[in-house]
Amino acid sequence: MIELIDVSRIYPNGESVVRALDRVSLRIMPGEFVAIMGQSGSGKSTLMNIVGCLDRVSTGSYRVAGADVSGLDADELAALRCSTFGFVFQRYNLLPALTAAENVEIPAVYAGTAKAEREERAHRLLGRLGLAPRTEHRPSQLSGGQQQRVSIARALMNKAPVILADEPTGALDTHSGEEVLALLTELHAEGHTVILITHDPDVAAHAHRIVRFQDGRIVDDERRTVETCTVTPLPAHPPARPSGLMRFLPDLAEAVRMAFSSMYTNLFRTALTLLGIVIGVASVITMLAVGDGGKARVLERISQIGTNLLIVRPGAPGIRSSGDNATLLPEDAEALRAVPGIAAVAPERSGRYTLRYGSEDYFTQVSGTSADYLASRDWPLAKGVMFSADDVRGYAPVIVLGQTVAQNLFGEDNPVGRYILVKNVPYEVLGVLAAKGANAFGQDQDDIALVPLSTGFMRLFGRRFVNSITVKVTDSNDIPKVEEQLRKVLVERHQAEDFQLRNTAQFLETAVETQNTLTLVLGCVAAISLLVAGIGVMNIMLVSVTERTREIGIRMATGARMSNIMLQFNTEALVVCGVGGAVGVALGICAALGLAALGVNVALSLAPPLLAFACAFLTGLIFGYLPARKAAGLDPVVALAYE
Repeated sequence: MIELIDVSRIYPNGESVVRALDRVSLRIMPGEFVAIMGQSGSGKSTLMNIVGCLDRVSTGSYRVAGADVSGLDADELAALRCSTFGFVFQRYNLLPALTAAENVEIPAVYAGTAKAEREERAHRLLGRLGLAPRTEHRPSQLSGGQQQRVSIARALMNKAPVILADEPTGALDTHSGEEVLALLTELHAEGHTVILITHDPDVAAHAHRIVRFQDGRIVDDERRTVETCTVTPLPAHPPARPSGLMRFLPDLAEAVRMAFSSMYTNLFRTALTLLGIVIGVASVITMLAVGDGGKARVLERISQIGTNLLIVRPGAPGIRSSGDNATLLPEDAEALRAVPGIAAVAPERSGRYTLRYGSEDYFTQVSGTSADYLASRDWPLAKGVMFSADDVRGYAPVIVLGQTVAQNLFGEDNPVGRYILVKNVPYEVLGVLAAKGANAFGQDQDDIALVPLSTGFMRLFGRRFVNSITVKVTDSNDIPKVEEQLRKVLVERHQAEDFQLRNTAQFLETAVETQNTLTLVLGCVAAISLLVAGIGVMNIMLVSVTERTREIGIRMATGARMSNIMLQFNTEALVVCGVGGAVGVALGICAALGLAALGVNVALSLAPPLLAFACAFLTGLIFGYLPARKAAGLDPVVALAYE
């Protein structure tokens, strides 16, 4: 069954070497009960590690059922351990976070056994060993003898034909030790091949063959009478596990369960790790919501002006004008009316003046304009009427008030038909504009009063020039053509291009680009916080790998492949980031809603939460890979010896 031929295990030790095993040859037949005996440092534990495929030979050959195992890779060795060997360790090597039943189930998890089947077998084995009332207890709640019986039940979980027991009574009292030895004797009688490692002659006396080691060599091989028993045969090859999705899904489910168990065990550290992810995800959602809200608000305000407008301002292109440049005249506006495709033309001249009604004064912007002003800006009236073209031609002292002005002067009273003073000249209030709110730059559009342009020139402004001319185009598709015609008319009139011509579509494009840049900056700041959180996750996982090195060794000894270890630690990182991402999404949405309640422009949509959660999940995948790879690359025998 087991054959070692001139096996040596050599460890480097500075400039020299240590020969833990020195040209050992040994054959163990099926059904034997063999005690490997020797003092500490004699090489017996090294022999067990090699027999159990936890370690590799330096020279020589090791065969199991006639097959040389030296050419097997790490996963093939894990499969061989899973199907052939059951380990009983001196220090029990139970996982403290799992119950007795869950510890027993571990080899079956890596063998791909269905959950219901392995649970039933684990409880049956524990019941057989007298631990039925203790199946849901954790190792810390069990005595030493009970923990060792759990370890034996784990060794039997996959019906391993070979039981490797390394000093199984070393940490037990005399009574518990006798119980464990009786169990091993019983297992041998049932057909298991038992290899017992011990330094105690009384313990070795229970075996039917005693092999004594000294300085890495066999010094004696005493064979005693062996009782006839039914032999549990070795499998011809490790049992095939399900492949593809049928194998991955159960493994993933177990990895997720183990991840939550690990998170619960280290609750405080988990909370600190989650905090970084939560803050990162919440900041991404909140900042993008604020950025998108600002963008939506700017677009809304620009759309209130209209996207089919052309605006003419004084001053040569590329030169910033204060608006007091006298290159635009009212006659220019009249000339532009003749251009085809124009719905309205509204010249405008503005200044700031004090309006008085009774004892109330209010300082505001007064704009002189044409009767087309409201039509050009799609601005309806809340009360009264707009002044007419005849009012403009007749220099009529009439005025139309914005909502802010009307409320400050008249409160809730209707101002239509009443008179107010502007520079001590009475003006009749014809109407009140509908409320528009702030514009794209945050200015109150309702803080305005309109008078006929001619009246403004005569009574307010003095010189006859305008600050701007607003032209409304009938069809927005004709804007390029109309814009070119306007430029041509004005150049012909002025004999120079001493004006600036822009359309609101350009304003919209500029505003969108600006807001997109702002949103990108906000998103990058939030992404950096998520990146920092990911680095924190990686650090915590690396610490976790170091702390759980012995656990990794136990899992490898019970059949875990590299892919199982990789999946477990990567899944833990993904679970941490996934839970943190979900909490962060909820917190980010709440923060955005809170800002909205405080008056901040916020736009919530499905994309940012999904993006943030996906980034958190990806963070777990990327930053969990390095710790997972480190864990999967550990040498089983080194990991088991880690303190």
